[in-house]
Amino acid sequence: MNGIFLQLQQTAFVVLAYFLLGISQLAYGARFPDVVAKVKPSIVGVGTYDAMASPAAQLIATGFVVHDGYHVVTNAHAIPEIYSAKYQGKRKLVIFVGQGRRPELREARVLQKDAAHDLVLLRIKGARLPALALGQAKLAREGEAIAFTGYPIGAVLGLYPVTHQGIISSVTPIVIPAANARQLDIQHIKRLRHPYNVLQLDATAYPGNSGSPVYLRQSGEVVGVINKVFVKETKESVLQKPSGITYAIPVNHVKDLIKKLTEN
Repeated sequence: MNGIFLQLQQTAFVVLAYFLLGISQLAYGARFPDVVAKVKPSIVGVGTYDAMASPAAQLIATGFVVHDGYHVVTNAHAIPEIYSAKYQGKRKLVIFVGQGRRPELREARVLQKDAAHDLVLLRIKGARLPALALGQAKLAREGEAIAFTGYPIGAVLGLYPVTHQGIISSVTPIVIPAANARQLDIQHIKRLRHPYNVLQLDATAYPGNSGSPVYLRQSGEVVGVINKVFVKETKESVLQKPSGITYAIPVNHVKDLIKKLTEN
């Protein structure tokens, strides 16, 4: 009898443990490894391809799939100007899909460009890819745990997405007033006229991470886009030596690009 009672107690304990685990996951979101596994298929490389060149393929930046699965977002500064219009040259604008040393290459074209926020929306050929969920700008709160996935060293060792994590350390203006006129240039003046906030991250990104999605650790919802060049041109223009701080463009500007697409 005691044995049966003990067995019932153990069964009840196991059921309770699973119940509490389920409640915990509902409260705090999915396990981070599961979030990363869900995000990675939506991460692509952005670059160029020319079969007659050496190397034939060049990775420029990271991008991620949005909207209906046929569109990719990345940084506008990463796309050479010749690809912003219809380009008939041998070197084509492409995205790299999959991972490893033999990724699938798909042609792409620039569909929408937002120079003010350094974003570009590409249209890609081929089958639909899994798109990432875009979060709300209000979710990008200071202290929020985030991660980003991309290609920090390009494709030197093969196309293998790398994930970094940290927090949003500050929501800060993209430009600060200059101390004197000598510190002003055209870019500085333009952004002073139309200022907006960017995300400052307590996490380290590298040049190949430009265009990587910044997403919430608990859900995978995108709240920003890594930017390694554009922001520093004005945010840190007063510094003699640029810092190693990483910034991101808020996701609401990505949504504006997609909204223009659907309106057209």
